[in-house]
Order: sequence, then C-alpha cells, then structure tokens
Amino acid sequence: MSDLSTIGAAVVGTGFIGAVHLSTLRRLGIPIVGVLGSSAARGADRARALGVAKAYGSLDELLADPAVQMVHVTSPNVAHYPQVKAILAAGKHVICEKPLAMTSAQSAEMVAMARASGKVAAVCYNTRFYPLNQHAHGMMKAGELGDLRLITGHFHQDWLAKDTDWNWRLEAAEGGPLRSVSDIGTHWVDLTNFVTGQKPVSIMADLATFIPERQKPLGPVETFTATKGPTETRKIETDDAATILLRYANGGRGMMSTSQISHGRRGLLCWDISGSKASAAWSAEHPEDLWIGHREAPNQILLRDPSLMNPTGAAAAFMPGGHPEGFADTWAAFFTQVYRDVARGGRGADSTWATFDDGHYEMLFCDAVLASAASGTWANVG
Repeated sequence: MSDLSTIGAAVVGTGFIGAVHLSTLRRLGIPIVGVLGSSAARGADRARALGVAKAYGSLDELLADPAVQMVHVTSPNVAHYPQVKAILAAGKHVICEKPLAMTSAQSAEMVAMARASGKVAAVCYNTRFYPLNQHAHGMMKAGELGDLRLITGHFHQDWLAKDTDWNWRLEAAEGGPLRSVSDIGTHWVDLTNFVTGQKPVSIMADLATFIPERQKPLGPVETFTATKGPTETRKIETDDAATILLRYANGGRGMMSTSQISHGRRGLLCWDISGSKASAAWSAEHPEDLWIGHREAPNQILLRDPSLMNPTGAAAAFMPGGHPEGFADTWAAFFTQVYRDVARGGRGADSTWATFDDGHYEMLFCDAVLASAASGTWANVG
C-alpha cells in the first residue's frame, strides 16, 4: 500500500456512510487530510468525534488545499451534482455516493465532465466487491453459466418500517422522487448488471408508499438510528417498496423488488441467475456462500476461498478461506482498486469499480421506473 500513502483524501459528509469511508481510508493507510460537514460548526464537531484533525469551512476551502487529491462525496443526493462538478473542475479525483445525481440530465453532464477531466471518477456501488460477486462476474464472463435467461432477487430492509422512523432520504427535495428504488434498488441493478454483463432495456414498475405520513424529528437524526425528542407530522410521497419486471437486450427476463419496510430484514440483497448452462445464487445475509446449480451433476456451494476462486474473485478477497469477510471488506477492496488506479494514472484493464457511466445508467433506470409507474405500462431505459 506504500504507493497509496501519498494520495491525500478529503471526505464531504460526516454521517453514517461518511464514517464508513473514513474508517476504510484509515485501514488502507490513505492519509485523511480533512472533512467537510453540512455546516462549519457541524463539520468541526464531527471531525472531533471521528478523530480527524481538520474540518473545512467550505467546499472552496477544501478544493483549494493542494494536499487533497481525492474527494469522497457522501453528502445527501441533492448535493452530489454541484459538489462533483466543482471537484472535477478543480482537478481532483472523485468517489461519489449513489445515486449519482437527482436527475439523468445532471448525471449525463457529470459523465461528460468526468471524461473531459481525465480524472478517476467512481460511484459507490460497493456490493460488487463481495468476493463471490466478483467470482460470479468472472464465471459469466468465461461462459460458465451460459447466456442469461432469468434473474430474480431483491433488496429488502426494515429501518423505515415504522411511522416514527425518519431520514433525509424520505423527502423528495433531498433524495429525489424515488427512495427505495434509488437508494437500494440501484445497488441491486448495478450488481446484477455487473455480474451478468447484461442491462435491462425495458421495465414494468409498481411503486407503493405504505406509510403516507411520518413523524419528522425537530432535531437532527443519523441514518439507522432511532428518532428521539419532539416531532412534526410530514406527508410522504416517496416509495417504501417497489416491484419491477425486467427485459434484457439478449432476451433474458428478470423480476426484482425493493423494500425499506420489511421487518427483520436488515439488508437482504440477493440474486438468483438461471443461465443456459448453469445457475447461481448469492445473498448478502450469507455472503461467504455462492450456490451453483447444475442439471446433470451435483449442485455446489462454493465457500469464499481465494485458492478455489477465479482470478477476479480472488483479487477482491483479503482473507484466506475460513476467515469471514463482510460489508467493511467490500469498501476496502473497492477503495484499493480506485486508489491504485489514481496512482497509476487511470482505470486499469482489470478494474471492476462502477464508473460515472454506470451511475448514469442507474439514473436512466430510475427515469424508466417513474415513467412506468405513472403510466402502468412498460417503459424503455434510456
């Protein structure tokens, strides 16, 4: 990691996911120059709490710091577009949280800016970096599963299952017109696009808001924490859950669902692929197991073990078999790839992180979801 220790990083946003970024940077030995909060006062408070020496008073101050080469954007969705534009214009590399922007028009502009800048520009679809997802990607690329015929799966959570649960993502002005689809559904879409090498070209979507009114705290509340103190009633228009049919360019079909109101499901992201030669399935609740299905031979369960995996999967693993890896390790594998590409001056041929082009596709997918839900008909993506 010695080549990475010369790349200075700054993190915009100091909430739950910003703290995840900071922890991962420390693990990899990447120097953290400073953080930027939603206000100068909050940034200073959170910098002290997170053990970061410097809190910037503004984005301009951060971008003027020559010690910063990479900027991590972990702010609310509404801030991504202006912040990323400023970061790229300042000649910095950028890692942006998903969804990439509030609209596909914004994300298209961000793609063009990233290409023109020549800088590394990545989107935080970290679930690609569970090693067995990388292995499955390698299997599909090698033709071991054959052509995609059918894919099913979902991403279900429970952290917004009560009317007293609150987060900025609930409000369209902060997170955009979609919630369960844009916040977690795009994770499923990006992951399955990556694994299969195919992207949906048309979709049929049904959106549901089961909790039309919620209690918003009058004070700040962190992601995945309980609401405390006085509240006010707020009308909710974003989706609690969605069910979506998928059609792929190669003729494959798919079904997916999203939910943030499924009691007991903390983060069930799963996919099940039926290929023309074999099948495979994976779940984030059991991330160390990849099920592989056969018609004329015994089925298999591959336990994550670099010595038994293809090169793509093995490259994403930190630990030998029998030493479990999880959520935090996906970020380490993701950042390792991105920062190595920064060190060598561009994206490597073997790199598998999501680009701004991938992030833009997810925005086009969200456009199609909104169009289909409004019309009750199929909608094309893009």
